Amino acid sequence: MSEPELSIVILNYNVKELLLNCLESIYENKGNSSWQVIVVDNASEDGSVEKVEEIYRNKIEIIRNKSNLGFAGGNNSAISLIKAPVVLFLNPDTIIVGDVVQKCLEKLNSDPDLGAITCRVELPDGSLDYSCHRGFPTPWNSFAYFSGLAKLFPKSSFFAGYSASYLDIHRAHEIDCLTGAFLMVRRIAAEQIGFWDKDYFWNGEDIEFCFSLKEKGWKIYFYPGVKIIHYKGSSSGLWSSAAAKVDKEKKLKAITHGTSAMKIFYMKHFYKEYPPLVRDLILGGIKLLEHYRKAKIWISQ
Repeated sequence: MSEPELSIVILNYNVKELLLNCLESIYENKGNSSWQVIVVDNASEDGSVEKVEEIYRNKIEIIRNKSNLGFAGGNNSAISLIKAPVVLFLNPDTIIVGDVVQKCLEKLNSDPDLGAITCRVELPDGSLDYSCHRGFPTPWNSFAYFSGLAKLFPKSSFFAGYSASYLDIHRAHEIDCLTGAFLMVRRIAAEQIGFWDKDYFWNGEDIEFCFSLKEKGWKIYFYPGVKIIHYKGSSSGLWSSAAAKVDKEKKLKAITHGTSAMKIFYMKHFYKEYPPLVRDLILGGIKLLEHYRKAKIWISQ
């Protein structure tokens, strides 16, 4: 396969059954489309790679990383194998529904200003995964979100800037930030930003990715007419939609990585814009959030 129209990159880490279900949904809905499928494995110990090789021999390209490189590092290890002008980064805890991939690819190719696109990413209960339709977590947007102001005023762009709930989720439109669970991007756009920022290990990479695309002048699009199902939290265990049981230690690590990502994003893009006292308050708030989330895990288990 020298010139596929799309390269699909799936990063796996110890979620064998979810990965197999994801791949099955891809091939069930692929039709005659020309897709390259790459599975990157971050040193899983559950037999994931062996099973994929057994079922999809000669259909899928596999990268075996010798250690867990995290989300950014793992996905970046596939760059040298990508052959298509468009790349779909897809989580293994997702299920492709119908012609979602084809429709998103068609829409992306219809507008040269579009750098990236996502679909409606739906949780198993039918609700929207908020991560596919967001604004950027500026200090104000983050404060409004975590303080509950965004929920009190969901139709206000001032208060609901992060959740972007003031926009009509039933209609296609431009957004600031989508989710790494289903991120379709032009390869030329991804190359301009260096693909994934390895300062992030697990969490926040998709926000940085979108922020960088916007800085380069690319548009990002939300296309809700088609969808995938996302068993969100299957690696972290922090969401009720998870399809796998996760131990307490891994949940605590996920919280640490999540708040660390908040700090990294703030330090990269907003830290210098504020006076010292405000900087300290913001960093203190992130640390307080980490302690609060960890306390909830300890209490619940």
